[in-house]
Amino acid sequence: MEPIRILIVDDMEAHRRRLERIIKTEESFSLVASACSGSEAVDLAIANQPDIILMDIEMEDQLAGIKAASAINQRLPEAKIIILTIHQDSNIIFAAFQTGIVDYVMKSSKQEEIIDAIYAAYNNRSPIRPVIAEKIRHEFARIKRAEDNFPHIFKIMTTLTPSEIEILRLLCGGKKRKEIAKERSVELETIKKQITNILKKFDKKSTREVVRTIKELGIFEMINQIS
Repeated sequence: MEPIRILIVDDMEAHRRRLERIIKTEESFSLVASACSGSEAVDLAIANQPDIILMDIEMEDQLAGIKAASAINQRLPEAKIIILTIHQDSNIIFAAFQTGIVDYVMKSSKQEEIIDAIYAAYNNRSPIRPVIAEKIRHEFARIKRAEDNFPHIFKIMTTLTPSEIEILRLLCGGKKRKEIAKERSVELETIKKQITNILKKFDKKSTREVVRTIKELGIFEMINQIS
């Protein structure tokens, strides 16, 4: 049986050394190369044709591993990419899986779990881990809430004045009341009154609630696409 060819990608030498030690404990594993950046990972993957790639996310930039995974998957669709990271943010996890990775494992995982993940990926049996399954359930629930709320929220949006829509857009962009007043060249009290009107129309007590709802539904992204 041919050994499972593995490429390690991590910008932290200590993490690379740990993974190298883990790989050496298994006779069925063969380390073909180690990379310390996403760009280097792509080059080494193409050159060495690994079966498994253990990929960090944050290297030369915050999403370097995800970009590298996407590039590698396009060139080497047979390679199985396992993300090994400290990140548990839902957006990062979903972005990673969209690139075609097969597993998402915490760096703090025990040696046995990492070994099992490699074998599972190689044999096309990678599991949906509990932390991932929970986030997927939450995402489906969020989507269902958004679908149920969309007609109601869209109807409210049609009642907003152009000025209120612009203020809401700025609030969704993280602007504070004083910043909005300065940007729109009006008195702070005017902005406060308009925000009060927005809250009344949405029947909410805080702008945070309104902003969260608008962002979940992607209202302004939709408006930008059709405008």
